[in-house]
Amino acid sequence: MSTACRAAVLRVILLAVFTSLLVPALPASAGQAGAGWDALKNGSAFVIMRHALAPGTGDPENFDVDDCSTQRNLSDKGRQQALRTGELFQSNGIASAEVWTSAWCRCFETAKLLALGQVRTLEPLNSFFRRRDRRDAQTAALKNWLQARPDGNPLVLVTHQVNITALTGIYPKSGEMIFVEMGANNSLRVIDRAGIIE
Repeated sequence: MSTACRAAVLRVILLAVFTSLLVPALPASAGQAGAGWDALKNGSAFVIMRHALAPGTGDPENFDVDDCSTQRNLSDKGRQQALRTGELFQSNGIASAEVWTSAWCRCFETAKLLALGQVRTLEPLNSFFRRRDRRDAQTAALKNWLQARPDGNPLVLVTHQVNITALTGIYPKSGEMIFVEMGANNSLRVIDRAGIIE
């Protein structure tokens, strides 16, 4: 092997090692988080999840939150992803949960397909993709809601990439779940990630 080839191979290996150190490990399909599921069950953490696969970006110009036909919706693959995610909850000992979602149809449908119980909408979970000026206010409102919420059943929130990134600093994949601990003074700590990632 020539010196140039050896150098090229070394660069690829170093890049792979460097990337693995920067990016948190996430199983591609099994979605088996360890500490996250335990913390969700004992109430010390909640899950915030990006809606399942819905091809495209944003929403059409004629978007109406009350009309799913004007929105970007789940694909058949996304519906299967949401169903399998619901099975993932079941296999980790969570048969029911308190489920809140964005009013956007792709989030509401994801939440329903999880089959964990009643699904309710929560305004701070609505997308601000088109209204970035709402980012700080909505994120603060969500933190305040979380802080005031009494302890109870496992908590699952279904929302959008922009909301999750604003809250946690993580850019989630479609259908990905982030396990988050809530501390004093609205502090947050991400403890795990999981999902049926396509």
